[in-house]
Amino acid sequence: MKKLFPVSIALALVLSIIFFAASAATPVTARETKMLEFSGMLGVPRPYTGATNAIRGVPGGGLPWVISSAEGELRSNGRLVIIVRGLLIDPNDPAAIAAGRGGTNPSPSFKAIVSCMSMDENGNPVTTNISSSSFPANAMGNATIKETLVLPNPCIAPIIFVTSPAGSWFASTGF
Repeated sequence: MKKLFPVSIALALVLSIIFFAASAATPVTARETKMLEFSGMLGVPRPYTGATNAIRGVPGGGLPWVISSAEGELRSNGRLVIIVRGLLIDPNDPAAIAAGRGGTNPSPSFKAIVSCMSMDENGNPVTTNISSSSFPANAMGNATIKETLVLPNPCIAPIIFVTSPAGSWFASTGF
């Protein structure tokens, strides 16, 4: 019995080392890491319409927009899902009313831009904007965006924009 005890301890020690080494060598998949989850977005308000007060280089839509609801998430592997409901030109904006566009969605498609703070090859901070493909949007301003994007490493303080096909933002996270 005394001879078996040291062998048992040695075996347990070897198995423990193998288990912990295998655990440490197995990376957590990026698919499991949620970078950003949101349950709301803000439509572009004045004075952020147009290019004058662009956010991280992304200009606002030409008129103010409102949004009924939005939810989504961004994962560290670049998987982006956004469900948008009621993204429309502001029905109360005087310029939109005068143009006969208040409460409408004139855009047949939306796309997303993920804006990250990152670093260039010299380690200097830079803004990196990554665009999705275009996704159909209906007249009620409803759309679902699902795509996997290639994000910079690191992707710090991401902001997600829902934009026109040309890249002007209609709604964003970070409010």
